[in-house]
Amino acid sequence: QVQLVESGGGLVQAGGSLRLSCAASGRTFSSYTMGWFRQAPGKEREIVAAISWSGGSKSYYTGSVKGRFTISRDNAKNTVYLQMNSLKPEDTAVYYCAAAWRGVAGPSKYDYWGQGTQVTVSS
Repeated sequence: QVQLVESGGGLVQAGGSLRLSCAASGRTFSSYTMGWFRQAPGKEREIVAAISWSGGSKSYYTGSVKGRFTISRDNAKNTVYLQMNSLKPEDTAVYYCAAAWRGVAGPSKYDYWGQGTQVTVSS
């Protein structure tokens, strides 16, 4: 069982930056591929970024965030991060982190989910 807790959301102006964090419980964090998802009002949840298990050598980004967002992980701290730069109003959503046991870094099946953190980008 893995528990995930997101933090770092908030209100920011367009062009600004935020860094989301997701702290995981348990002693096997490094064996989980981690993903960030988001869901805007009236829209389906979509994957934003993912990072492979172990050293995180592989990463995935959805097209709309490439070059603006960076996913990283610190296995010693059981934490995955999402650095978001050049934010746009269309990035407004609830952001969730998720974990997949030795999964593929991308839009695959994830086993555990956090409660989400709100990100609002004003124009």
